[in-house]
Order: sequence, then C-alpha cells, then structure tokens
Amino acid sequence: MQKILVANRGEIALRVMRSAREMGIKTVAVYSDADRDALHVRYADEAVHIGESPSAKSYLAGEKIIAACKQTGARAIHPGYGFLSENAAFARMVREAGLILIGPSPEAMEIMGNKLSAKAAALKYDIPMVPGTEEAITDIEEAKRRAVEVGFPILIKAAAGGGGKGMRIVDAAADFEEQMALAVSEATSAFGDGSVFIERYVSSPRHIEIQVLGDTHGNILHLFERDCSVQRRHQKVIEEAPSSVLTPEIRRQMGKCAVDVARSVNYTGAGTVEFIMDEQLNFYFLEMNTRLQVEHPVTELITGIDLVKEQIRIARGEAISFKQEDLEINGHAIELRVYAEDPDNNFLPDIGTLQTYVTPKGPGVRVDDGFEQGMEIPIYYDPMIAKLITYGKDRDEAIERMLRAIDEYNITGITTTLGFGKFVMQHPAFTSGNFDTHFVKKYFTPGSLQNSTDDEAMIAALVMERLLSEKKVQTIDVAEAVAGNWLKNRKEF
Repeated sequence: MQKILVANRGEIALRVMRSAREMGIKTVAVYSDADRDALHVRYADEAVHIGESPSAKSYLAGEKIIAACKQTGARAIHPGYGFLSENAAFARMVREAGLILIGPSPEAMEIMGNKLSAKAAALKYDIPMVPGTEEAITDIEEAKRRAVEVGFPILIKAAAGGGGKGMRIVDAAADFEEQMALAVSEATSAFGDGSVFIERYVSSPRHIEIQVLGDTHGNILHLFERDCSVQRRHQKVIEEAPSSVLTPEIRRQMGKCAVDVARSVNYTGAGTVEFIMDEQLNFYFLEMNTRLQVEHPVTELITGIDLVKEQIRIARGEAISFKQEDLEINGHAIELRVYAEDPDNNFLPDIGTLQTYVTPKGPGVRVDDGFEQGMEIPIYYDPMIAKLITYGKDRDEAIERMLRAIDEYNITGITTTLGFGKFVMQHPAFTSGNFDTHFVKKYFTPGSLQNSTDDEAMIAALVMERLLSEKKVQTIDVAEAVAGNWLKNRKEF
C-alpha cells in the first residue's frame, strides 16, 4: 500500500493525507469543479478531476473514483466520512476492482446501515435496547397497537435513516396516524426506503458513543466514549471525551457492549457504536457508524492514538499493536464544529467568501480545516469550515482553552457557529455537565447571541463610564462610542 486515493474533500481529506505522509505513503486527491483550487488538491502528491460540482456527479460517482485509482496506480481508497464512506455497493465495487477499501467489509456496512438489521445483530450479544419493535411496520393500525403496548410518548424512526430524517415524536395515540404517515413519507424521500419502526421515547437523553477498532486477526477493542449531546436538528455540533457523567463501571459496561456489537458483524477498521442514555444512566444501543467519525480527534487527544494510521495498518492486514489494558484516558478534549451557519437564524447555512480567516494557536489547540483566507464556501457540500478542538488536563481547562481559541479565531465574510460555541461553553448547564440532547431547544433561541452581546456591550459601556466619571470627564458620548466599537470588533470573532 504505497499509494492511497482519498475519496473525499476538505478537512477530512487533508487529515487523512497528513497521516499517510507521515507513514511514507503517497496520496491521490480527487476533486470536482468547485474544488479545483482546494487545499486538499494542492497538498496531495497527485490529483484527478472527477466531475462537476454537484456531489452526485463527482464525489458520489464510484466508478469515477475507481477509474482514478487505476489511472494513478493507487492500491487503496480511504473514503473519509460522508459521501461513499458507508455505501456497501461502493465497497463491493472496490473489492471487485481488486482494490482495498480502508474500512469494514460491505457485509458489515449493509447490516449496520439499517437500524433494524443492526438491532438484530446486536441482540445476539444481549445488548440493552430501547423498548420497541424489532421489525419494520407498514400497517398503521398494527403500528398504533404496538405503540400503545410500548407506551407513549414513542418515537417513530426510519429503518434506513439518520440525521433526524424520518423521525417523529408522538405524545398520544390521537396523533399517531398523522405522524407515522409523515415519517414514512420523509423516509421514502430521503432514503428511498419507507420502512419505520417504533421505540419508547427517552425524554432527556444523552448521546454517548464508543470508538471501536477491529482487525483481521479477530482483535476488537474500544477507545472509550465521546459525549455528543449538544446537537441542532439531531446533528452534532459539540463533542467531548470523556463524558462528564459516566462512572468507571458504566464506562466498562458500555465499552464491552460496543465491542460485542462490532464482533456481531466481524468488524474491521475504525467504527463507532452509538448509545442513548437516560437520566438514570441506563444506556441503550442506538446504531453503529461504519466509518471514521467527524469527532474522532477528541478520542485521539485523550488516548494518544492516531486513528487514521490504525485504519491504514488494519487495512494492510496488520494486527492492532496494543491491547485494551494498554489504553487509558489522559486529560479532556472538546470539539466545536465550525459551520458556515447562522445560529440566530435556525442554523441556516451562510455561504460566502472567507474575507478574513485566522486560526487560533497555542497550548492545547488543534484546528482541522480545509480552507484559507479568500476562499469561497461552496454551496454544493456540507457547510463545515473546520473542527476546533481543545485539550486540557481536565474538563475545566479544556473549556477555558476553547473560550480562548474561539476569541482568537477570526472569521469575517460569513456567519459561523463560533459564537454559539462560546454561548455553550459559558452556559451553566454545560459547565456543570447537566445537559442532554435538548440543549439547543431548552436554552438557545433566535437572538440569543445578539442579546448576549448587547448585554456585554452595555456592561462595557457602564464600566467605561464609571472609570471616566471618576476622572471627572464628560462620559456619555465617550462610553457609547467605546461600547459600539467594542461590539463591532467583537462580532468579527
């Protein structure tokens, strides 16, 4: 495996290429029209144009990616995350072409790619499940009867779903038929599969996931947990490792369950087993993601393990070089996904040009990004600009460093989630560790950032007025000017 093609773009393509370069492996980038001048294209040893800007005509075109491998002599493909990373059909195409996919088998992808087949596989190992149905339901009357048996409130979920699509919370039987029809319609539209199932709704859940690694020699282990409970639209925005609520015994139990889930499909490579946890710290299997996760850096920081290098070694047929007992948690890490989104406008994308782009530096700060000043944020792909990760000896220090890093991160030209990140880091619910997946719904409303900033500007004005009045200076105009400039400058961070 002397040359790897990275079938992705942006920050994850660069992140994979950097680990490959450290291992002495050459890399091939693929790119669309929109990414012709992207950083990952310039960083790679070779680059191949694979199509027009829409992902369906480029990054999702499996045959073009395999052709690029043959053109450049790349023997393996790293899919990153998103795009084709969990596509079993593409994994089979890679295998049939005589190439190596740096990831699990297509069979494992297929089983874990459907929530119902994933539950069936996990049940072989007596993994805790949220009470509900174990098969797809299409008949509304039968579904309503089962919902009553499970007990309201219930959650209708798309079997092939993810990201909150095809998901409906139902509080009472009277609302069931309408919500099920909506869930089936949305699942069909999003995934081409209208299969749904029912689970009891956990009202105040934590989203806890366990990182696993498996090799071709039968070794499977876990690298502890990540807490991914701060979400918007059922999608993660802030993740941390370790969780602030797990006890050592619960951590051990969850780790064992995650390893068993991976073992149920003979998993190879890096994967993530996701759980939902209630207020009493009971945990239940949710799903398995058969790829590297966006939030993998927080695990790397607390374990000292480069997960991409481990993926590559496993794909080369090597055994995992360490044992479960060799691993321990050191310190605390937090990741903020820096999206080109407007948090005060329901986190809607805010596409434009990075007029200013200066990243933070210093102790305990890591930035995984794929952009530089002057570049456009393309409208065709996910609006994530970067991942801002901080590490400290404990959770308090990681939070302190995140606050400092957010203040140092200077982005103008577009609105980002940096301000939201600061709001979260300073909120008592987060700092106390007493929060769940409803954090945004409970505490963050349109105008939260503006109101917060206005309050701070007022405080700054009052402080300046007091200081100047003590010197017997006419203060009102001066204070307002200072506060206005302070607010204006602060909005640029």
